Formats: sequence, C-alpha cells, structure tokens
Amino acid sequence: MPRKQEDERRRAPKGHFAVYVGTDLKRFVVPTTYLKHPLFQQLLDRAAEEYGFDYRNGIVLPCDESSFNQLTLLLGRPS
Repeated sequence: MPRKQEDERRRAPKGHFAVYVGTDLKRFVVPTTYLKHPLFQQLLDRAAEEYGFDYRNGIVLPCDESSFNQLTLLLGRPS
C-alpha cells in the first residue's frame, strides 16, 4: 500500500486521537473530550511515568483492553 494511503487509513478523524492498549497494542480511536476527564488524565500520567514522552509509535496506555473498554464506557456516558 502506498505510504500516503497508509497514513490516511491510520489517521484519526478530526476531534479524535489514537491510543494503543494491552499486550497486543490494540489501536483505539477516542474523542479528544476524554482528555478533560480526570480518570483519563490519570491514565495518561501513568503512561508518562511508565513510558516517558518520547514514544514514537503513539500513545501507549498502561492497562489491559478490558479495563480500557470499561473506562470508555464510563467516559462515554452523558454527564
């Protein structure tokens, strides 16, 4: 696949960003509004402590897929 098509396929839509979770580094695309939530901020802080800020392959979150799915269900609920 040409590089440009691959980049476009992997790019998150506007207002979203990608994170990688679990031992298989499964890719999830989440809304940027999650960045404002304290639980998601704590997870990002843990990622920074564990992996640092120089991870070039994307944002890797230190949790398993099941825990991340539970978090996204909680964050996706209306306030």
